[in-house]
Amino acid sequence: MTTLVTHIASLVTNDPSLGDGPLGLIQDAAVVIDGDRVAWVGETSKAPATDNRVDAEGRAGIPGFVDSHSHLVFAGDRTAEFNARMSGRPYSAGGIRTTVAATRAAADTDLAATLDRYLAEALRQGTTTMETKSGYGLTAADESRALRLAADRTDEVTYLGAHIVAPEYADDPAAYVDLVTGPMLDACAPHARWVDVFCEQGAFDGDQARAVLEAGMKKGLLPRIHANQLSYGPGVQLAVELGAASADHCTHLTDEDVDALAGSGTVATLLPGAEFSTRAKWPDARRLIDAGATVALASDCNPGSSFTSSVPFCIALAVRDMGMTPDEAVRAATAGGAAALRRTDIGRVAVGARADLVLLDAPSHVHLAYRPGVPLVSAVWRAGRREV
Repeated sequence: MTTLVTHIASLVTNDPSLGDGPLGLIQDAAVVIDGDRVAWVGETSKAPATDNRVDAEGRAGIPGFVDSHSHLVFAGDRTAEFNARMSGRPYSAGGIRTTVAATRAAADTDLAATLDRYLAEALRQGTTTMETKSGYGLTAADESRALRLAADRTDEVTYLGAHIVAPEYADDPAAYVDLVTGPMLDACAPHARWVDVFCEQGAFDGDQARAVLEAGMKKGLLPRIHANQLSYGPGVQLAVELGAASADHCTHLTDEDVDALAGSGTVATLLPGAEFSTRAKWPDARRLIDAGATVALASDCNPGSSFTSSVPFCIALAVRDMGMTPDEAVRAATAGGAAALRRTDIGRVAVGARADLVLLDAPSHVHLAYRPGVPLVSAVWRAGRREV
């Protein structure tokens, strides 16, 4: 069954061979969807015949957003913490323990319902691929059940047993690292694609982070890392050295860190929702882009430091406060996210790509930043299926 979407006012393909500029923009565009793939892209006037036809009526089109960083398997609420932070209390990694206690106590059905809720919420806002992590269980049993639940719902699942040191190991972090790299990893690896670690003061230092990532890699997991969020540290350099797909946060960077990212295949994934929610320093996207680094934007959706599933909101923040142009921000939230997940089948609208297409109630993708907070997504196809 084929479907033709016509009269797309301006289509972002992320394929410069198909249209104008780095976004490969096509005016009055059309897309043919065949099964779960894109079969044809071009101008409406040249479109082939298909089984079904949908008129976009002058709406803009973009690839589905690729949200490459979220924490959706959790229970509990941290409203009080957010309220206190907005009243002057600084953010630290320690608040994670509140969610750990609630998550451990939650039933599988409750965790699954929460996960389903936020995946659906993100889909309504145009996100067609969403990575999510464990990290709120911090026991072998709780981490593995989190990953099992996530793997049933998304194909981008990350083992984050090294989120913080589990409370019961507070006086013996070395023993916790042994658990994370041993029995916990054994239980979790079958359910995950990625291994991650929070390399930060109050979480894991450089040597501990290296041990976690190298152990995961020996089990066949691919590395990514929470790096340089709250302070300068070794996370970015470690990510580049180990060939990590992504270094996430990248808020505090030295010139050497920027150069390392620019000269590597490691994507700098920026998470402006976290800076918004913690009133922290904004990452300098302009500095990274000008140096030649690949940049992604993601939501970091989690109950503590970035409780948003809205990639459009993150795009608006990145344009307003991080020095990105609207074009750069949209590309970072689509093709950039795909690069951070080492995927070539998503983040673009081109022949052979997965048919992830979003229509906006606007004539241009620029409206995602121009009209912040407005629900512009009017239609979503994910893997060729109309979802919204």
